[in-house]
Amino acid sequence: MRRFSAGFCLVAGVVSSGVPSALSQDASRAESALIDQANLRDAIDVKGARPKSDPSVMAPAVNALPPSLENLVASPPLALPDAPSQVRTHQLRPITLEEAIQLAEFNSPKLKAAASQVDQAKSSLRAAIAAWYPTVDLSASGLPEYFQSYTNRNPDFGSDTYARIWTVNGALSVRWDLINPARVPQIAAARDRYERAGDSYLIALRDLRLQAQTAYFALQKADEGVRIGQDSVKASLVSYRDARARFNAGVNTKLDVLEAETQLARDRNLLTSNLRLRDEQRHLLARVLDLPQDVTPTAATPSRPMGLWDSSLQESIVAAYKYREELDQLILDISINNSQANASLAAVQPVLSFVNSTTAYRSEGQSAKASLSEIDMGDFTNGFQNSTALTASWRLFDGGRARAEYQRSKQVAQQIRFDFANLRNQIRFEVEQSFFGLRAAIQGIDTTAAEVLASRESLRLSQLRVQAGVGVQREVVNTQRDLTQAELKYASAVSDYNTNLAQLQRRTGLDALLACNAVSLSATKPELDQPSIPIEPTPLKTACPPVATAGSSVNQIDPSPLQPLW
Repeated sequence: MRRFSAGFCLVAGVVSSGVPSALSQDASRAESALIDQANLRDAIDVKGARPKSDPSVMAPAVNALPPSLENLVASPPLALPDAPSQVRTHQLRPITLEEAIQLAEFNSPKLKAAASQVDQAKSSLRAAIAAWYPTVDLSASGLPEYFQSYTNRNPDFGSDTYARIWTVNGALSVRWDLINPARVPQIAAARDRYERAGDSYLIALRDLRLQAQTAYFALQKADEGVRIGQDSVKASLVSYRDARARFNAGVNTKLDVLEAETQLARDRNLLTSNLRLRDEQRHLLARVLDLPQDVTPTAATPSRPMGLWDSSLQESIVAAYKYREELDQLILDISINNSQANASLAAVQPVLSFVNSTTAYRSEGQSAKASLSEIDMGDFTNGFQNSTALTASWRLFDGGRARAEYQRSKQVAQQIRFDFANLRNQIRFEVEQSFFGLRAAIQGIDTTAAEVLASRESLRLSQLRVQAGVGVQREVVNTQRDLTQAELKYASAVSDYNTNLAQLQRRTGLDALLACNAVSLSATKPELDQPSIPIEPTPLKTACPPVATAGSSVNQIDPSPLQPLW
């Protein structure tokens, strides 16, 4: 039946290739079905001229750790160890993925810096809003002021004079700009910067969660590599001892012993490399989580698929356009530059202000007396003055500077529109890249799992052949190396699957995942009806195979001797 179907498809392809008119009709229909890009809605109409972030679409960062994690609080920001004992690892702390995300959100200095930038933008907005209020200034030139003088004059023209005066004076002025063209655009720009800072915080939080997940998956992969390396060394050591025993018994050759010894050295080298990689991934995760200097994290759970992506590629792309604050930031940048352009024109527009000045003073003493004894300090003078006025200022000509600044801000806003288009294309490519990577990882999990089962069976058979005297050690060495590589590729496929899944969640905002069934692979190689190459991209195979029922044709074999692959 399969051959008939394949032949039918081949004949249909040959017949269709001989009908160019049909192809042209199909092409014309496809071309007519294309969407007119000019009719797409403008992003500013969809999101608004000043889009505001919606923190409710994602869980906020944790502000307190559970009691089990309280001893993993980060060091103070300016703490600097100065002794080897302070940076020596005193604890290997197993943590789960959820705990890693909580620690990253609570400890990350990068996230705290982003929160501080939000506070800074909020303070700048308050400073800009203060332009609506009047300013009140209090000044005093004498608080108090003591004045004493002596003047020596030619006796032919007069006498010497003395003076001694205590003076107290103060001034209170109030100024209120009734008309200030620069005030409104400056406040609008500050408000947009505050919203932009909020978007930056959400972006930093989402990137931090993705970074923590990626580091955790990499650590799980490294742990799997160490486990596989240890199993390989154990198996190679057993093979080497068996080869030595058979050689001493005279039923084996020196070549078989050398091949087993070579494979043992390769596996030890593989284990050493994986141990180094695991140490690096542990410390990388510690840096992401900003753990204390003497704590090294370990993965508390094995590597397994997190779930199934239930959205199509098109749904994921549209969700990413609605979800990504990076696009909102560019729209806010357009609004900020438009506000700055209006503020530039305000430099050549009139400003009308209300000004009220009040002055009060008091002086005690006298001057122009013949001697100090003649000065009467009881002689005082009080004074009070108040003036109210409307003042106006208008710069009539500035050489075209205001207009040039206006044009520059408008040109920057136009440039940001092109940056928006570039970022829109980049977001789509990132979603497609993660989606295609997820699809390839699904196929990789399926094919590498089959390869692991086949390699295990091949290793078992090759060992039996050697024990029966009909095989050589080279077969065991080759099959054992194939099994090691297959298990490493399987661990890499699971890690790639989880990483791409986390990237899709970060890039689209969709987090509704279907849970995987906790199943283990069968211990026998499945019988394939046909070769699995080429792999068709659709329909996709699931990363979580369904559990076989009692009435199914799948052979249920006890998976206990196998390491669970899911």
